[in-house]
Amino acid sequence: MNIRDIAGLAPVIPIITIDDPATAVPLARALVAGGLPVIEVTLRTEAALAAARAMIAQVPEAVIGLGTVTRRDHVAAALDIGARFLVSPGFSTELAELVRQSKLPFLPGIATASELMAALASGFSILKFFPAEPAGGIAMLRALHGPFPDAAFCPTGGIDADKAVAYLELPNVVAVGGSWVAPRPAVIAKDWPKITALARAASDLRKR
Repeated sequence: MNIRDIAGLAPVIPIITIDDPATAVPLARALVAGGLPVIEVTLRTEAALAAARAMIAQVPEAVIGLGTVTRRDHVAAALDIGARFLVSPGFSTELAELVRQSKLPFLPGIATASELMAALASGFSILKFFPAEPAGGIAMLRALHGPFPDAAFCPTGGIDADKAVAYLELPNVVAVGGSWVAPRPAVIAKDWPKITALARAASDLRKR
């Protein structure tokens, strides 16, 4: 699958930060049960790679990617554990070329028209818009659609269930990323039914 295929699997991509690797597999299963098979595991904790590896091995129906990819070793780690895609908060031609060589689907981040032009020139037309709300949110994406009709986005950053509805109505948004479907208190409490319910509600957003 390419990044457009992956982003099209569900309207919301859960962005999760794992502190305890023991929660990784039941969390992934809860999200998949709710209809959100694409999961981004952020590289913000020491447990992240172990968590992603466990999800990949034990929840094969999930499409697990690594987020907060900013360095060469992140790409190597993704290949090592069998990640299905990569997400970066920003864009650099060096990182983009490295990921291209890896052949992993890639969702690089942009926040400005100049960054978008650089990404498009490098062959990337599906982008993460980050940080979505601080960078102008829905108004910014509407403004970008005119001069860049071929660009599509997965906005992330400051989006919750209510805001996601409006984002998903935009013609240049293929999915949204958010952490609200796996709130930290619910993960700590191992309240998997709650997370499944949140995921199910998120998976229904595009149907409204």
